[in-house]
Amino acid sequence: MNTLLPLHRTTILAASVSFALFAGCSAAPNKPDGAANVRDKLSQLQSNADLATRAPLALRDAEGAVRAAEQPQKEVALGEHLVFLADRKVDKARAEAEGHLAVDQRKALAEQREAMRLQARTQEADSANRRANIAQADANLQKQDAQLARNEASAARDATADAQRDADVARGVAAMAQRNEQELQRQIMELEAKVTDRGLVLTLGDLLFTSGTATLNPGANKHLGRLAAFLTKYPERNSLIEGYTDSIGTDDFNQGLSQRRADAVKAYLTGQGIAAARLTASGKGESSPIGDNSSSTGRQQNRRVEVIIENQLVSAR
Repeated sequence: MNTLLPLHRTTILAASVSFALFAGCSAAPNKPDGAANVRDKLSQLQSNADLATRAPLALRDAEGAVRAAEQPQKEVALGEHLVFLADRKVDKARAEAEGHLAVDQRKALAEQREAMRLQARTQEADSANRRANIAQADANLQKQDAQLARNEASAARDATADAQRDADVARGVAAMAQRNEQELQRQIMELEAKVTDRGLVLTLGDLLFTSGTATLNPGANKHLGRLAAFLTKYPERNSLIEGYTDSIGTDDFNQGLSQRRADAVKAYLTGQGIAAARLTASGKGESSPIGDNSSSTGRQQNRRVEVIIENQLVSAR
């Protein structure tokens, strides 16, 4: 009989990591329902003296699957699937162990038959009884062979079903990744941000501030609110907040004003629950103008705050 090999042992961990990556900040993870039952099922198998040592690789694979199923998951569907896979691994380990037990029993029966044949040759008086015993042993061997064939067929069906389920999980993960990517692109469009080598660049004009000051106007909440929502949804991203001014006024005044405006944006974001450690505010003063300071339009373009969101998981389209 072909010994069953662990199939796609890493698939369970890959699915867990992938779901965890895209699950976002929805809810605290919960231990999946059914995990305790599958642990009890495995413990019963491990405590069975006839089966516990006959399929060590399959039992190790089942132990890994049960541990994965016991991990708290934010996604209920993923937790249920891991419990289902763990249950299948335990069943496969039991089937393989029972198969090995059947082989050992078959060997013992074969040895018993040979012993009986030897005894029949040396004890003719009991030959009729020995022949009956041999016939019974042969019948038992045939039953064991039939059971082994059934076990192998069942294991093959289980392996095919597991491979199909692994493929379904992979497709589900890919589909979820695509949906997350589409959602990210939608939010980038809502932010009116540009995808650059530095990251996502969101430009906030000076209309968000009271003229000549670092005080945010009420209308700033709409723009900054979308930015805060984006940073909340993607907590792995850090941001640089850079303030700029036009060339009107002294260098010291412009430097201070640009710093205060960058700090004002940072303060708003931290007030919305964004960790201060994720935000770096700096004033750039008159440096890096994007418009002509000799015109009012150009100067208005230069009076701005740029928010550069760390360039992770972003793909330009």
